[in-house]
Amino acid sequence: MSTLRTEPAALSHRLDGASIWVLVALGLVVVLSWWYLVDMAAAMEAGMAMGGMMTFHPWTPTYMVVMVLMWCIMMLAMMLPSAVPMILLYRRVALHNRLSAVGRGTLLFSSGYAVVWLGFSMLATSLQWLLEQWAILSPMMRSQSLLFSSIVLIMAGLYQWSPWKSVCLEHCRGPAAFVMQHWRPGLAGAFRMGLSHGAYCVGCCWALMALLFAGGVMDLLVIAGLTVLVLLEKLLPGGDALAKGVGSVAICVGFWLLIGVVV
Repeated sequence: MSTLRTEPAALSHRLDGASIWVLVALGLVVVLSWWYLVDMAAAMEAGMAMGGMMTFHPWTPTYMVVMVLMWCIMMLAMMLPSAVPMILLYRRVALHNRLSAVGRGTLLFSSGYAVVWLGFSMLATSLQWLLEQWAILSPMMRSQSLLFSSIVLIMAGLYQWSPWKSVCLEHCRGPAAFVMQHWRPGLAGAFRMGLSHGAYCVGCCWALMALLFAGGVMDLLVIAGLTVLVLLEKLLPGGDALAKGVGSVAICVGFWLLIGVVV
C-alpha cells in the first residue's frame, strides 16, 4: 500500500468541474433506473387491469437474465444515492494524490461497487425463483404467506441490532475513514476498493432488501421507503440509533403478524 496524502483539501466537500460531471452521471444512472422501475411497475399494473389476474411467468434462461437485470437496476436505484459521497471522495483523494487516470479510477471504483450488487441480484433472483416454486410469492412478486412475512420482518429487525450491521454501517457512514483504511493505488486498487465498499454496503443493507419479498418486489412505495431509510441510516447523525429503532419496529410488526398466524 502506497503512502496516502489526506490533507484537509483532499477531504473537503468542494466539487471541481469534473466532479460535478461525475455527480451528474451518477444522478442520470439513478434517474434512468427509477424510470425503468416505474415503467415496469406500471406495466404489471396494466396487465392486472386488463387480464383480471396475473399468472407466473415460466422461468426460462431468458427470463432469469431479465430478473437478474431487474434486481440489479433496482439495487442501483436504491443504493447508488447513498454511495455518491464515497465515490466523490475517492475521486477527490485520488486527484489530490496526483494519481494518473483519475477518471478511469473513479469509473472502476463505481464498477466494483456495482459488481457486488450484481452478485447480490443473482442471489436475490435465485431466492425469488425458489419462493415462487414454494408458492410463497404471488405473480405480483409479493409475499402471500403471513408466516413468511413475519419471519422476514423479525429476521431483518434482529439483524438491525446485530454487531455485523453496526460494523458495516460504520464503514458506510465514514467515507474518509474507509478511504484511509482501505486505500489501494492504481486502477486495480480502485476496483478492489469498490468491491470492498460494495461488500460493506451489502452487509449493511441485505436484510432491509429482504423486506422487498414481504412488501412487494415491485411495489414502488416499498422500494422508495427502503431507499429513504438507507439514505437516512448512512447520511444523518444518529444513523446507528435509527437502524436499531427500525429494527425494533420490524420485530414488533413481525411478532404481531406471527400472532395472527398462530391465533
